[in-house]
Amino acid sequence: MPVNSILGVFAKSPIKPLQEHIDKVYDCASLLVPFFEATIAEDWDNAVTIRKKISQEEKEADSLKREIRLTLPGGLFMPVERTDLLELLTQQDKIANKAKDISGRIIGRQLLVPQTIQTPFIAYLQRCLDAVALAKEAINELDDLLEAGFRGREVDLVAKMISELDAIEEDTDDLQIQVRRQLFAMEAELNPIDVMFLYKIIEWVGDLADLAERVGSRLELMLARV
Repeated sequence: MPVNSILGVFAKSPIKPLQEHIDKVYDCASLLVPFFEATIAEDWDNAVTIRKKISQEEKEADSLKREIRLTLPGGLFMPVERTDLLELLTQQDKIANKAKDISGRIIGRQLLVPQTIQTPFIAYLQRCLDAVALAKEAINELDDLLEAGFRGREVDLVAKMISELDAIEEDTDDLQIQVRRQLFAMEAELNPIDVMFLYKIIEWVGDLADLAERVGSRLELMLARV
């Protein structure tokens, strides 16, 4: 193979684009905090503005995903399996999609989180976003892992992050149960249709942590194959 062709393969390493994608995904999901704060304040104009930002970030993440899929190299000089990277990319992208779905459903019905569960709900949301932040941190260690030949201290560091992701996901499960119980206790005071949608929103917020944990699991599997 000509030298230029070999360099071209290395020049198209998917690590940096994958990191750019998870950064964009995190930017998208993290906007849910100011979004819900705006809805709690019943500032729907601001909530709509933030929702548009979420939608734009999701759109940009989607464009990055398509670009990576189209340009992702394969073959002898890839440091990791192409299929593993594509699956990792898919799980990352689902986080941004979920953030867009959550904000869209809230805006569509002008759905308000009841006052008595607002504080635990925001704590639950933030903990789910902690998982997304840690998934982002783990993916951003990939270039150091590559430099280290997927050996040594960097592998141990990423393995620790993946374990922390599992722990955060368990935390969010517990927090979700608490929020659902509090909502159940006040169901009779609320519009039944709103209650149905609130349970769905609570579930979708939990999906953010679940998807972040899946990113960690895919990363762990990828490292096991190197």
